Amino acid sequence: MKRIKITAAVILAVMTLYSCQSVNPPTESENSVISLDKISLPEGYEISIYADHVVNARSMSLSPSGTLYVGTRSEGKVYAIQDLDQDYVADTIYTILSDANMPNGVAYKDGDLYIAEVDRILKFEDIENKLGDPGEPIVIYDEYPGIKHHGWKYIAFGPDDKLYVPVGAPCNICDSKEDIFNSITRLDKDGSNFEIIQRGVRNTVGFTWHPETDELWFTDNGRDNLGDDKPSCELNKAASDGMHFGYPYCHQGDLLDPEFGKNKDCADYQAPVEKLNPHSAPLGLEFVKPVMFPSDLSNTMLIAEHGSWNRSKKIGYRLSQISIDEKGQSKGYENFASGWLDEETDDAWGRPVDLEWLEDGSLLVSDDFADVIYRIVYKG
Repeated sequence: MKRIKITAAVILAVMTLYSCQSVNPPTESENSVISLDKISLPEGYEISIYADHVVNARSMSLSPSGTLYVGTRSEGKVYAIQDLDQDYVADTIYTILSDANMPNGVAYKDGDLYIAEVDRILKFEDIENKLGDPGEPIVIYDEYPGIKHHGWKYIAFGPDDKLYVPVGAPCNICDSKEDIFNSITRLDKDGSNFEIIQRGVRNTVGFTWHPETDELWFTDNGRDNLGDDKPSCELNKAASDGMHFGYPYCHQGDLLDPEFGKNKDCADYQAPVEKLNPHSAPLGLEFVKPVMFPSDLSNTMLIAEHGSWNRSKKIGYRLSQISIDEKGQSKGYENFASGWLDEETDDAWGRPVDLEWLEDGSLLVSDDFADVIYRIVYKG
């Protein structure tokens, strides 16, 4: 992070006038030692730090002007990050929201910033013109459940200009009688026309749309307490509205739940496109944009695997890669970037969360454990 020499008086004035602005944050994470030399990437790729001391950096959304908005889960904050001199190292970090209820999800649309708390959707209007003093957000919807178990949300605007908001299961495994849980919902920009569009989704914290077909693709985290190796987490595709992806009755497309799968048939539910590593906690995902990355990756998915928390030997803590064929089926699931987990000691120093493309075609990766945002470039 660049350092600017300013006097104590100026610092005091800035803090008084713009209490939400954080200038020149420390360059080292409080949580772990950042070890970029340990990251293994395919030949021709390089990784660097785009922004550091972004505490608990989770979901990201980039505005057309280049301001990066970052939500958090445990910190209750939302940041706005700017690279003013366009050298691909952040210069200024604003804290535009504090003490919020797990404001994990952020989405920028038409000059406004939308933020998802556990039970409601907030909006900061004309946010780019008041980063230093954004004021109070508008509440556009406040009828989501207040349960925090899987209550944090990833949000994004779809090709239809509607806001997509998931509602996770209120448990590890249960058959909730409330229709809202285990779902993906959709709203208009003003919070109207609420609808549930997908069901049987245990906990998705990342989704995107195919750049050509506009189909919704999303990750889903499998249930716990069935052992180290089952069930698999999932990469799913929703070719239409109104589908059911199995939870809590069927997992990974072919594994009936020992309690809730009785008298059920997995054939009645939509199977995943790819079974992902069990307990790897896949979160953010993006189709590769071949602006900088090789053109032969144009129909390839990259996924941030946050990493297991309840497995006897850890798994995940990486970026994975899945190639998709012309029929929308997986051609292979493999590693793209790894090294956040020391496989010999089973210790992790970083946990990838979300992915976002910069205009130049480089890839940003948030890390809520190392408190940084990385930038991955392809130099061939």
